[in-house]
Amino acid sequence: MELIQEYSLLAHNSFNVDATCPAIYFLTTIADFELLPNLAEQPFYILGEGSNTLFVNDAAPVIIKPDLMGISIDESSDGFTVNVQSGENWHELVKTCLAKGIYGLENLALIPGSVGAAPVQNIGAYGVELSDFCQQVSWFEFSTQTVKKISKQECQFSYRNSTFKQALYNKGIITEVEFYFPKKWCANLSYAGLNELEDNATATQVMDKVISLRQAKLPDPELLPNAGSFFKNPILNEAKANKIKADYPTAPMYKQCNGKVKLAAGWLIEKAGLKGVRMHGVGVHEHQALVLVNYESKHGEDLIKLAKYVQQEVLAKFDVIINPEVRMISAQGEQDFAKVITFQEHQ
Repeated sequence: MELIQEYSLLAHNSFNVDATCPAIYFLTTIADFELLPNLAEQPFYILGEGSNTLFVNDAAPVIIKPDLMGISIDESSDGFTVNVQSGENWHELVKTCLAKGIYGLENLALIPGSVGAAPVQNIGAYGVELSDFCQQVSWFEFSTQTVKKISKQECQFSYRNSTFKQALYNKGIITEVEFYFPKKWCANLSYAGLNELEDNATATQVMDKVISLRQAKLPDPELLPNAGSFFKNPILNEAKANKIKADYPTAPMYKQCNGKVKLAAGWLIEKAGLKGVRMHGVGVHEHQALVLVNYESKHGEDLIKLAKYVQQEVLAKFDVIINPEVRMISAQGEQDFAKVITFQEHQ
């Protein structure tokens, strides 16, 4: 285990904002996990690749950085069981699976971040979610200092959510994710853009199309710092959705199995006239309104101010609250967006 004190996190978040943590622990083996001190009495944050993280001010909490690496594949007559260590890069996993004839993750190509962070958020894109293939998660539990297996059911996956953000929050660290991919496969082309492909499209063709769509809509964080989609798509009751649909017949809506309706947050932001808006060195991306970008600021507070402005404008126009899916981190640890805003207002 490597411990570094007073460490700058500028290179560890895709927004490219600066924040300093009092200490960071780099973990590369399970034995390293066992050497961690008891952090129960101080704020800490488990950091993957920082692609869904916003340090909201210049001070960060203690950081734990798990970097376990490795992929193993077991083939059966019906499918493939793939076990992936938490430090592996997600997009590299997608490419590895396709190269080995293992299909299913192609719709999730080019999502930034580590494999260990993926179950926390139950990442999803183009009609597919991680929970469609995740079978279980290995979890280093702080209280017992042991690795436990958490089944798919116990993970309690839902839209951009899981038990790792709820009951098990900060009670351990994901060390490995197990997936199962049936050999019987057909392309999932239900999402807009993918329906341009032929019904007999290969998994590689689907991945290539997803990459093309994402690159066309989302700026490269290496060139323009961002965390991809900043806001979650709001889930509305049918009455509210119908009211918006009556005023805007082309509004992109997706019926959910529970009868509610998911509405595209990017569309709401764009219709509120916010695409391309800039302030304090940050802005709403000029081509994809769902993405907040950092042009020249080093301070997370500037992105918080912009996010609050966007939220207020959408609420005023549509009576719909949109909330960030990006995780907000202060010196006190992860914070709810509303609490971050309240804190800023009292500064």
